[in-house]
Amino acid sequence: MSGVPSPALRLILGSTSRYRQELLRRLHVPFEVSAPDVDETPHAGEAPAALALRLALAKAHAVARQAGIGAVVIGSDQVADVDGEPIGKPGTHERAVAQLRAMSGREIVFQTAVAVVRADIGFERALLAPVRVRFRTLGDAEIERYLELEQPYDCAGSAKSETLGIALLSAIESDDPTALVGLPLIRTCELLRAAGLDPVLLAGMSP
Repeated sequence: MSGVPSPALRLILGSTSRYRQELLRRLHVPFEVSAPDVDETPHAGEAPAALALRLALAKAHAVARQAGIGAVVIGSDQVADVDGEPIGKPGTHERAVAQLRAMSGREIVFQTAVAVVRADIGFERALLAPVRVRFRTLGDAEIERYLELEQPYDCAGSAKSETLGIALLSAIESDDPTALVGLPLIRTCELLRAAGLDPVLLAGMSP
């Protein structure tokens, strides 16, 4: 495949996450957004990395089934790995407090997966971008103040590293620098090229 975009191809981000949309816009590629209808409940005994990969593919497939021929769909998911247990979005203040207390002073692996599905050529593939994050020792007053200001209840692990959450950390280790925010762009570009879309050639084109 040449990577030259066909007018019939549509790039679709299978996510309503504003963080992932903002990241994908950095590539200056035209794309649509579609919400995947996927049950994100972990399977019994499912490891965080396996969960992230499964959900990323499931989200891409769910949108691809609706989009039809010519759709190139990106799906992504992120799961915090705390001693092999998956930690997702807190949803509530109380759960966010519990998550941050559990991660205080510890190293956590954020498993971020991205998948691309292009049904018309039978292409489906997912990649993992693990990020090691070391949290400082956090006091209750610090946790409460952070949550009051940021309200990161839609973020796995309850911390937004792109804003004030960076102040909760002592180190980040990753080979794909946008992975912690929610969409690993290096791996996303790799998968898009494999599916027949070169992001550089696609950049700046009209939808």
